Amino acid sequence: MTPPLKIPNRLGWTAYAIAAVVAMLDQASKAWILGPFDLPAKGQVVVSPLFKLSMVWNPGVSYGLLQSHGALGRWLLVGFATCVVIGLAVWIAQASRPLTAVAIGLIMGGAIGNNLIDRVRLGMVADFLDFSGIGFKWVFNIADSAITVGVILLLAEMLLPQRPPAAAERP
Repeated sequence: MTPPLKIPNRLGWTAYAIAAVVAMLDQASKAWILGPFDLPAKGQVVVSPLFKLSMVWNPGVSYGLLQSHGALGRWLLVGFATCVVIGLAVWIAQASRPLTAVAIGLIMGGAIGNNLIDRVRLGMVADFLDFSGIGFKWVFNIADSAITVGVILLLAEMLLPQRPPAAAERP
């Protein structure tokens, strides 16, 4: 018999809040880029020698990985992203380390913004942040950035030593 799901603790709710903020910022930036700013019609806008806004439609995941051309690939990525978000939401519900909560919140928000909302609504992901002026060849968006930072934080946390629980936290 499977144990019942536990109510998220304070860090779990923090992760959910971070995920919501990331998804909202990502979608707000895309609404502006695709709407009033109309980057698709402009194609590219040079902001500085180091940074451009470049419209790229990405049928894959972060940084163009796992390209999914066609309806089947699109919905497989939506299904995979849904499973990832649910798995992360269950995992983080009982977070014991603040860095874990921040990292998972960033990853969840990015997955929701890119791989769920964009893919369902647009069929692919809208990328537009272009730092090719500094040699970074990928065009990305806020959700990609959140996923990347979240993964880096999780990896960093795995390398950090675990602190022993305080007396009040011990069973």
